[in-house]
Amino acid sequence: MAKTILITGSTSGIGLGIAKAFAAQGYNIAFNGLEPNGAEIAQQVADEFKIKHTFSLANLMQPEAIRGMVADAIKTFGAVDVLVNNAGIQYVAPIDEFPEAKWDAIIAVNLTAAFHVTKAVWGSMKERKFGRIINIASAHGLRASEFKSAYVAAKHGLVGFTKTIGLEGAPLGITCNAICPGYVDTPLVEQQIPQQAKAHNMTEKEVVEKIFLERHAVKEFIPVELLAQTALFLASDLAGTITGIAMPVDAGWTAQ
Repeated sequence: MAKTILITGSTSGIGLGIAKAFAAQGYNIAFNGLEPNGAEIAQQVADEFKIKHTFSLANLMQPEAIRGMVADAIKTFGAVDVLVNNAGIQYVAPIDEFPEAKWDAIIAVNLTAAFHVTKAVWGSMKERKFGRIINIASAHGLRASEFKSAYVAAKHGLVGFTKTIGLEGAPLGITCNAICPGYVDTPLVEQQIPQQAKAHNMTEKEVVEKIFLERHAVKEFIPVELLAQTALFLASDLAGTITGIAMPVDAGWTAQ
């Protein structure tokens, strides 16, 4: 019987890459995303890999919508075996210019949503004595950068949340781990480039070289496929004794 994975923010970027990797392994997928064509993207993946799927437009700033999304996945597939808390948003500005509404939204989507989704799947995982929870944190969950106060705070919080849930799940057959990527070539990073250029008074080319890849020992963006394969490993039976960790996949950033 096929296992089921629920991935927040899974119709673009890292989440979509993870979805395709798990679909290739025959997983049912509960998709989530706010892209206008999200349902079409989910259907394309399902058709390509011949899997079953659901799609939810749930706004992750709304706990009731999150609970509905999880309930629908469990009703459709019987359980959620793997949860990937991936959805994230970003905003870059000095603290004295940082909009309070942006702070609230970043904390809500990047941190608080992970709490609500995890809580919603917990009962099903606990009952079955099996679960794999993977939080997509960031190298910014381990290191700070200027002008990213909300994002860095949220990702540090997500790493702490991961450790706690790893401990709570250990007696129950539930693992919880975080993947901490460096800079990945995704729409979220592409969006940051002009923001960083404005904040640092640089060209966009200078931002890529001096802000993003400057911190990578290996001067390359992280491939989405590498993160997907890391998630597959953490979801596997082999990883049953790995829990509560924050795994850097960051081209050597945090080794410095």
